[in-house]
Amino acid sequence: MAFEIPNKPRVLVVGSGAREHVLAWKLAQSPHRPELFAAPGNPGLAQVAECVPLAADDVDGLVSFCRTHAIELVVVGPEQPLSVGLVDALTQAGIRAFGPTEAAAQLETSKAFAKSLMQKAGVPTAAHRTFTDAKAAKAYIREQGAPIVVKADGLAAGKGVTVAKTVAEACRAVDEMMEGGRFGAAGRRVVVESFLAGREASLMFFIDESAVVPMIPARDHKRIGEGDTGPNTGGMGAYAPLPDADSRALAEEVERRIVRPTLDGLAKQGIQYRGVLYVGLMLTAEGPQVVEFNVRFGDPEAEVVLPLLASDLLEIAWAVSEGRLADTNIAWHSEQAAVCVVLAAAGYPDSPRKGDVIELPGAAGRPRAGVLDASANAETTLAGLVGASAGVSYTIFHAGTRQDGDTLKTAGGRVLTVTGVGKTLAEARDAAYAGADGVQFAGKYLRRDIARGL
Repeated sequence: MAFEIPNKPRVLVVGSGAREHVLAWKLAQSPHRPELFAAPGNPGLAQVAECVPLAADDVDGLVSFCRTHAIELVVVGPEQPLSVGLVDALTQAGIRAFGPTEAAAQLETSKAFAKSLMQKAGVPTAAHRTFTDAKAAKAYIREQGAPIVVKADGLAAGKGVTVAKTVAEACRAVDEMMEGGRFGAAGRRVVVESFLAGREASLMFFIDESAVVPMIPARDHKRIGEGDTGPNTGGMGAYAPLPDADSRALAEEVERRIVRPTLDGLAKQGIQYRGVLYVGLMLTAEGPQVVEFNVRFGDPEAEVVLPLLASDLLEIAWAVSEGRLADTNIAWHSEQAAVCVVLAAAGYPDSPRKGDVIELPGAAGRPRAGVLDASANAETTLAGLVGASAGVSYTIFHAGTRQDGDTLKTAGGRVLTVTGVGKTLAEARDAAYAGADGVQFAGKYLRRDIARGL
């Protein structure tokens, strides 16, 4: 590392979900011993960071907090604050930030922008048309036939995509988005795409002007039902690495054919990219094609990729914030695998129920703080890690939870994410489900087929 990080730097993690919990959990492991804050945070994050009652998209409030509390680095988790220029405001205030600018975030905030850029740059992706008129969109769908994909143009918390098996289903999705207001302003414009056949994959990259570094490929399970049925969600589970792909070869191809041309396309518009670029892929017979871009860590992909990171996440984020990623060495636990399972509230994704009491393994109704390892005399060290035998462990990351006195309660659609780590995907899967089965709350829903049969 060719740059200096002060001891005990003050770091703010922005967000309140499981992705932000795993980010803070990983940052807390840095030998630089950061003093962590989270805005607004959650009960799990509160075990490793001081939670601050500021909304993730309160740009003025966050900048003011950073100035008042001498924050030296801000790590932005979710897309919403990126979409309203949090990184721009922090940079203008002289505060280091890990994440892209508002202009660069258009890769996620506008599917029409991303599609147009990909088309100009020759990036492989599905054929598409963009519509602001529902009648025209439905006429195009009838002309193309099904299966076909309908996407809300703007941010819809991972739920704004309908993979329609019939023309009627696709037209209904257009009506719900454009005329029914299902996703508000995000659905007033829609992108209609041809259906891509293949295997899905998620590949994230650390990026700044000095380097592009791939992470371990993962696979997300978006649909609510087992066997990939039912409506899309924010994600019901994930695993890494992929047993059906050569990680290095895939990363090299995606960087060459997708990431570099996309960055060049942004550069032609005067946009520099820093942070994480998430490339949602379909591995087709013709090669990898882009399904979507995200401008931050995927959720739940972060919960399986970051536990496999052997390097110091703080050093990586600090380097990216200064445009010095090329000066860092990034290594992975290549001998391990990870699987995560999302525990959702009753009624998710459309109308999740809130307020149910949560009982966690070994600490009924309270967020678990630390490691519970039979070989370590149950010594507590890191928030969330709560189990199992030698070489295999699971970690519980909080998402939609809130603390009510001494009682932990559900407070969102995706309540908890349980990540298992082991020497094989089978071991990791067993650990994740062991942890998931140890959690109790009324209406708990989870898919039982994450990473099944691998």
